[in-house]
Amino acid sequence: MKRLIRVGVLGCGYWGPLLIRNFRSLPDCRLKVVCDLDIARLKHACALYSDLEGVTSPERVIKGTDLEAVVIATPVRSHYALAKASLLAGKHTFIEKPMATSTAECEELIDIARRKGLILMVDHTFLYSAPVRKIAEIVQAGDLGEIRYINSRRLNLGLFQKDINVAWDLAPHDISIILYILSEFPIAINCQGNAHVSPGVEDVTNMSLFFPHKRFATIQSSWLEPRKIREMTIVGSQRMIVYDDLQTREKIRIYDVRVVRPPHYDTFAEFHYSYHYGDSYIPHLQQEEPLNLACRHFIDCIETNSHPITGGRHGLEMIRVLEGASASLKTNGAPFLFGGPNGGALAPMPSNDGARSSSRPKRASRTASHPRLLVRGIT
Repeated sequence: MKRLIRVGVLGCGYWGPLLIRNFRSLPDCRLKVVCDLDIARLKHACALYSDLEGVTSPERVIKGTDLEAVVIATPVRSHYALAKASLLAGKHTFIEKPMATSTAECEELIDIARRKGLILMVDHTFLYSAPVRKIAEIVQAGDLGEIRYINSRRLNLGLFQKDINVAWDLAPHDISIILYILSEFPIAINCQGNAHVSPGVEDVTNMSLFFPHKRFATIQSSWLEPRKIREMTIVGSQRMIVYDDLQTREKIRIYDVRVVRPPHYDTFAEFHYSYHYGDSYIPHLQQEEPLNLACRHFIDCIETNSHPITGGRHGLEMIRVLEGASASLKTNGAPFLFGGPNGGALAPMPSNDGARSSSRPKRASRTASHPRLLVRGIT
């Protein structure tokens, strides 16, 4: 019989109960203890699962000799300190996104995990979802032609955060999907937003990520929308995909539509774009809960001592993008170029006469590859 991986969860707030339920359901895992500073939340979790021990001190989980892994689902500001303590205590560590608050923190966590031979994984849940895997498969097969742009909207009314803005809260989902689909790191980013409810905490942001070969992606994030929207459009030269995560069965629809420019013309009167309208279809998806697959993958990696699909390097890539967005946000949307001094630089703003700056973005090297998802239950 396989030995059971003994796990403790820090945080019983919004996402913690979902992690508790999923880790508890895994046959190769034994969830032993949960921790939260809120006594009411702790009692509720323990009432649902009577075999769980509830504690209010994170140290009791991190330093517990009967645990092999720690799951962190606390506010972002505490991720680094808790993850560092967990890794130093010899525990495999699973962190809710975003991984930390700076690239320096991420790099230190990666280094500790490497030196101690421990699994460090970040919960980029959507990379384990059937729709995103199918979209990546279609794009990589070339069925859409050349990708021209991606447009994403993640909007709802609340939940307002106190320690991070809406870009750090909602956009990581879209960024992780976009980086996975395109298999490239952006060369530049700009971001604009406003804080309407809590001073200094933007509740609406719009960011644009620029990639080589004139490809770009836009991400709109908001806590101030009357409707909940989770939609992404991927536009290719041959076909287009609309991904609506709120749909129950028809999450992906592929449109056989495109616009073709005439090869030659002599006069403007002869110039006409050619519009191709074909059928649309919905590919079949074998649906499984993405979070369950992510939790299962974490346990599998511990058992086999293998690198997670969404390991520390993926978490670091995400923070690099978010730091660039924050730098741009502070300068009213000035582009932030990756690969500049100290990892990035703000692009010069146009002069008052409207002349463009002569400096051009430098192409940044990719920090990590994007392997195919190869975990139990994922092909």
